[in-house]
Amino acid sequence: MAAPIGFPDGVAVVRAYLHGALVARGAGLPVGTRVPDPRPPRFIRLERVGGARLDLVTDRPRIDVQCWGESEEAATDLATLARALLFAMPGWRGAVAYDVAEVGGPNTLPDPESGQDRVAFAVEVSLRGARLDP
Repeated sequence: MAAPIGFPDGVAVVRAYLHGALVARGAGLPVGTRVPDPRPPRFIRLERVGGARLDLVTDRPRIDVQCWGESEEAATDLATLARALLFAMPGWRGAVAYDVAEVGGPNTLPDPESGQDRVAFAVEVSLRGARLDP
């Protein structure tokens, strides 16, 4: 019988990486799984919307990246930055995340509740699992 393999929480991995990368560039802003309350002018929301285990040790979560801004231009600029940073993610923390593929390019998606400008894109991130302790 094969040993059970556990996978990291894909959203948590992407969130930690993206938040740290933004802070390192002097662009620290909220990155999370919910719309902050109170709502800031700029933030990023991440949501796992699918993806599947590829093989014994690889999970490939599909993650929606939603970038809000004060204007369409600001939301687009934030999405451009987040997208570039995510493509630089492979190799982060060793081999935890070793591939990022875009599965949905940036598109304008104004928030229907607030009317705030938002740009979204989607990626799949290959994450390496680890054997679970007995």
